[in-house]
Amino acid sequence: MRPIIFSKMDFSHSSLFGYIEDLQELTIIERPVRRSLKTPEEIERLTVDEELSDIERALFLLSSGQDIQGTSVVANLPVLMRQNPAETLRRVLPKIREVLHVAGVEMQLTAAVSFLTVLQEESVSIHTYSHSFLHIILQNLEHRDAGVSNAWLETLLAVIEALPKETIRHEILNPLVSKAQLSQTLQSRLVSCKIMGKVANKFEAHIIKREVLPLVKSLCQDVEYEVRTCMCRQLEHVARGIGTDLTKTVVLPELVELARDEGSSVRLAAFETLVNLLDMFDADDRSQTVLPLVKSFCEKSFKADESIIVSLSFHLGKLCNGLYGIFTPEQHLRFLEFYKKLSTLGLQQENGHNDNQLHLQTLEQEKKYISVRKNCAYNFPAMIVFVDPKNFHLELYSIFFCLCHDPEVSVRYTMAISFFEVLDALVGHLPEILELMTNGGEKNGSESKLLSIPDLIPALTTAEQRAATSLKWRTHEKLLQKYACLPHIISSDQIYYRFIQRMLTIVLTNNVLPVQKAAARTLCVYLRYNRKQEQRHEVIQKLIEQLGQGKSYWNRLRFLDTCEFIMELFSKSFFCKYFFLPVLELTHDPVANVRMKLCCLLPKVKSTLKIPTDKHLLQQLELCIRKLLCQEKDKDVLTIVKRTVLELDRMEISVDAFQKRFYENDLLDQEKERQEHLLEMEQLEKEKQKNEGRSANINDKMFEKKRRDSKTSSVLAKSINLSISGSSSGTSAGKEEKKSKLVRSQSFSTQVLHPKYSNIDKCPNKSSATGYTSSIPGMGKSCMLSFSDDSFRTHSAGNSGNAVFPSSCSRNLFNSANQKNNGNKEGQSRKMSVKNRKSNS
Repeated sequence: MRPIIFSKMDFSHSSLFGYIEDLQELTIIERPVRRSLKTPEEIERLTVDEELSDIERALFLLSSGQDIQGTSVVANLPVLMRQNPAETLRRVLPKIREVLHVAGVEMQLTAAVSFLTVLQEESVSIHTYSHSFLHIILQNLEHRDAGVSNAWLETLLAVIEALPKETIRHEILNPLVSKAQLSQTLQSRLVSCKIMGKVANKFEAHIIKREVLPLVKSLCQDVEYEVRTCMCRQLEHVARGIGTDLTKTVVLPELVELARDEGSSVRLAAFETLVNLLDMFDADDRSQTVLPLVKSFCEKSFKADESIIVSLSFHLGKLCNGLYGIFTPEQHLRFLEFYKKLSTLGLQQENGHNDNQLHLQTLEQEKKYISVRKNCAYNFPAMIVFVDPKNFHLELYSIFFCLCHDPEVSVRYTMAISFFEVLDALVGHLPEILELMTNGGEKNGSESKLLSIPDLIPALTTAEQRAATSLKWRTHEKLLQKYACLPHIISSDQIYYRFIQRMLTIVLTNNVLPVQKAAARTLCVYLRYNRKQEQRHEVIQKLIEQLGQGKSYWNRLRFLDTCEFIMELFSKSFFCKYFFLPVLELTHDPVANVRMKLCCLLPKVKSTLKIPTDKHLLQQLELCIRKLLCQEKDKDVLTIVKRTVLELDRMEISVDAFQKRFYENDLLDQEKERQEHLLEMEQLEKEKQKNEGRSANINDKMFEKKRRDSKTSSVLAKSINLSISGSSSGTSAGKEEKKSKLVRSQSFSTQVLHPKYSNIDKCPNKSSATGYTSSIPGMGKSCMLSFSDDSFRTHSAGNSGNAVFPSSCSRNLFNSANQKNNGNKEGQSRKMSVKNRKSNS
């Protein structure tokens, strides 16, 4: 629109008409605004009295309202039926039936859906429904709009499933005789075909033969190809209803005739129905009737009739396996070659690669060829069965390679799905695929791992790295979850050196929370099945130091997630031994989010305790809770703490002995503990064998040394005796040292992992209400460890004179006592030697 400049007004003829045009444009712009406003009369007509009941309001809107209001009433029909079914059936439904005669398409579609909803919700009995609703459905079944007619037909087909036989016979089947005549409309005859297929399964075979089959034959010979096509597709349902005998004598001849029909859509429907009914034909019918038809279809698909090639490629796998028993070797080879030809249709290939040279073809042909190759990928597993898996490399490997490298993504995606559900489809079944690969294609539980697939581990690591660098984090998450199967595929050492550090790195550095959690859980699975104590200790140490004590609060949050997985996968004793105290340390975390998450985790932490074994850990937990209640300043954290305290108070702690209410959980935990113990014993046995080998070597060397020393002169007999005594003492000392090493290696269940928590395993099993006592040899006093405060402090023990020392004090006292005892023994030995010398002199 040109701007109107009033400062220089020109009233010439041309300018005046220009101004008029501008004004007309302004009026055109304003018209929609005026039309959108409602007049007072319209507003009054649309206003409904709020005091009306739901039934009265529905009747008012159906009688005097607009179409949109009537449609809302029809959509609300299921609600009215639930609230007041009697009044709705008596007053509202007759009004809806009246309105539907002149209703538009939207109200008709809404009514079809509402009637179906009432049936599915079973608001009324099926007898009442058929009496009130069925006639309305049948009246609107032949609506002039095809979409409306199909909607009512879908509702009717659903109703037929629930109706009794007599109602179907009188209300639907009997009127169908007249509706299927040539004198009726095309839409009426199409509806009759679909109803025939539905009612065929509702009656006995003799009733279908007498009342249904004559109509079926008539519709199969209809003058309109649409009717013949529709009826041909319903022949499968009819055949299932009448059985194999009548199918052979009645349905099969009709299919053979329809397969030679002049209409391509009719021939296609006949072919698909034949394939779906292969299991109902005997060997003679397959070899003498079905096979010649199939061969004719295959020949025409490339020569004169390309309309069925897409359907043929889709059903080829089912067809080949259905006719497998009657194929001659020549026919078997011919169908295999036909499949190979379809698999590369539309491509010029060299060594399985696309050279970017497509046939000169129309866009429609190109889409058709892509669909054919996609269907070939879909049927690839069936073709493997057809050629026998032993012949896969010879017969199908080249086609497998071509389909995997097809230029179309949809073909490659279907290929991935076909041999086990592109990357997302393959990852979902990665455990099954890896198991079959490592076992040579047989699920025989073989112990030999990676004997024939040396490149498996590099391929797995490369796949994970590519997923990590892509933008598809869900694929990366899924892949990490599936990598939890690796302990059943490869050895513990291979996982330790190639995957554990990578999982830990992902937990520490990745920015996507679901990916971090997936890596953390898989890492815990690897730890669960690790067979070497040193490696397990190292992983636990890294989890505590790099996550639990990490500088980033994000890492500390992930540590709590990891502890949840530990509690899920490991036994209670394992968690209490290695992770209980590191978790409690986070009550002092400076970040409120960490403390908040910890408080939410505390009920699970408490559930890992067993009384009386873990009584000291329970005291530490209660101490941490008291500190949080007294010292927490963050309001949100304090709220969660109070809620957690109530939950903890309601919890019951399991005891060492089995209880009925915890029986299943105790059995599961006992099994986990047993498996962990077996892994430890396996490692200890290996170390024991190794140590025995070393001790044997040392004994051989000592024996050789004694043999050489025995050849020395008799003059040095005294020195020899001294040397022998010294060597024997050295030998005993060496044995004691080896025994101590062996004892340390066997103390997996009591070994100290982190120096910070070294005092846990030194706590005695028996305790009193105030603390834990342990006697100190060589002293008349006892040392008592107290857990009544946040640190171990020294207390006086009253008149008894007993002192209470921290654990470090007890260690010093032990050392000092040992030194004094050793000093006394040395002094006594010196005195004895002096006395001997004096007596000799």
